[in-house]
Amino acid sequence: MVNSYGNVLQAIGDTSMVQLRRVAPPGAAAIVAKLEWENPTGSMKDRAALAMIARAEADGRLKSGDTVVEYTGGSTGISLALVCLARGYRLRIVSSDAFSRDKLRHMAALGAELTLVPSEGGLTTKKLILDMIEAARELSRQPRTYWTNQLSNADSIEGYRSLGEEIWTQTGGRVDAFVHCVGTAASLRGVAAVLKERRPAIRVAAVEPAESAVLSGGRPGPHKIEGVGIGYTPPLWDPGLVDEIVAVGTAEAKAMARRLAREEGIFAGTSSGANVLAAIAVARRLGPRATVVTLMADTGLKYVSTDVFEG
Repeated sequence: MVNSYGNVLQAIGDTSMVQLRRVAPPGAAAIVAKLEWENPTGSMKDRAALAMIARAEADGRLKSGDTVVEYTGGSTGISLALVCLARGYRLRIVSSDAFSRDKLRHMAALGAELTLVPSEGGLTTKKLILDMIEAARELSRQPRTYWTNQLSNADSIEGYRSLGEEIWTQTGGRVDAFVHCVGTAASLRGVAAVLKERRPAIRVAAVEPAESAVLSGGRPGPHKIEGVGIGYTPPLWDPGLVDEIVAVGTAEAKAMARRLAREEGIFAGTSSGANVLAAIAVARRLGPRATVVTLMADTGLKYVSTDVFEG
């Protein structure tokens, strides 16, 4: 008998969860991490990409033979490349030299056509994000083109509701806090909405780069935590779902990413390091009877060409 298997998109979701044992401080809450690198492209963004494409197909915004356009720091572009490949769409991506060569090569390997916008010294800045958006806007004016426009596309929020459901199920409802970085804000919003529907007392902490702590009322600035901290409040941001904001510096986030690899065997990116640092801060306050959940947003394999794992 021949087994019947689904396509690669059916491998999205249902990722594992592990407890951090060595980087978590004594006397603090348990810190558990969802291993989102188990998604097919090694990133949680697979969930958002599938939701944005599927919902646009369902209501007719995207039709067979159309071209998809997006601006991205890398992970969303890789995820869209996978989904567009599986669904049969041409994909044009606007990105930048500010982001790892590993991500750019991964997008191209999956068939994405890249347009690169130059950065200021390889740093993520508000100007870079706005320049990328404008370049994508120009491409989207061409006929039969659908711009997913991730920063403003609420379809992506729905892609993360399943992540919230998985967290609730895997913890058996024993979750006291959820901690996660803000890029588009879709993942934080989708997960937080589900968890707070189940238990309104769950504490939600948003994480942002200390160098660009705009959600905390600070000024935008350059940083090197890829995929987060766009330099202004993202359109999908919902402060009503967030109980606190934690700022983490780039150097500290990189150092924690290295610790996760060496001490926990968890090979994840810089934003995951920031997530864990913020989760530790929350866990210290909540104490040993609580459980804090955070995300390993993507795999460290996306950063081997950078300085994240040097030193």
